[in-house]
Amino acid sequence: MVQRESNTDLEAGDPAPAFELEGVDGETYTLKSFADDEALLVVFTCNHCPYAQAKFDLLNELAAEYDDVSVVGINPNDAEEYPEDSLETMREYVADGRIQYDAYLRDESQEVAEAYGAECTPDPFLFERADGEFRLVYQGRLDDALNPDDEATRYHIREAIDAVLAGEGVDLEWRPSRGCSIKWRDE
Repeated sequence: MVQRESNTDLEAGDPAPAFELEGVDGETYTLKSFADDEALLVVFTCNHCPYAQAKFDLLNELAAEYDDVSVVGINPNDAEEYPEDSLETMREYVADGRIQYDAYLRDESQEVAEAYGAECTPDPFLFERADGEFRLVYQGRLDDALNPDDEATRYHIREAIDAVLAGEGVDLEWRPSRGCSIKWRDE
């Protein structure tokens, strides 16, 4: 396990990079799949990383709690080297209820993770819908529990989502998320 912190080149106000990815349900998803939502939380995540696993419950809660926000997990890891991150195992995690996001997508080519500048799992990006497209309003940690066994006392992502839904600016310092490095095929 190689620990990494998020470090994207995307800045506040940048549009969400486009994607067309297969979901565990067999459907193909794009940004337009979420066009009716006020906000879109894209989280680069995986099945095997203990940092990502520690956030499953929080992401499941967010997906259930917010009707106007879609929580989308994208797994970009090399499934040949890390079989637990295969599409088949992703489907198992959804079937047994460990993952209950609005969509759980497979980035087989790893091009989407590259376009977002994702570095670790989990690596969250919150976008607000404005003028028909999603624009970045927050990128950073989900909460203040930086290690898998830590208990969170502050939920940065809830603060950011609540601000978006209230029509306010997101006034949070972007502190990097921490987790396992994305398992790139060429490393």
